[in-house]
Amino acid sequence: MGLFNVFKKRPAASAKRKQAGPPKSESFGVEPIKRAPMKNKEITAAILLKGPHISEKATNLSESGKYIFKVYSDANKSEIKKAIANLYGVAVKKVNIINIKTKKRIMKGKIGEKPGYKKAIITLWRGHKIEILPH
Repeated sequence: MGLFNVFKKRPAASAKRKQAGPPKSESFGVEPIKRAPMKNKEITAAILLKGPHISEKATNLSESGKYIFKVYSDANKSEIKKAIANLYGVAVKKVNIINIKTKKRIMKGKIGEKPGYKKAIITLWRGHKIEILPH
């Protein structure tokens, strides 16, 4: 009789699957999950931004209103947008984030790692500028 029990439906497992999410008719009214607020900290540029990323490509992008900053790994797009707007007093259009992974390097027979970091490309609205380097 034990072999035939394998083919029987299990009501407990199917009931759990049905309760996993809201019905499809109610799924449009669900609010997005909000991030927990940081305790005893305000979102400031000092917490999120390490500094501008200065390279030849970054200076060419600055002519078209895009600026590159190195940021801490736990920063997200909305926090970076608020920090840049507060620090420089500009209107931020869009924020793109790039995670640069660690890279292995060999020097004198020893294996090491080049540290990874996180970059944010900030796009500003027309007419807004950030003075990073003096001209």
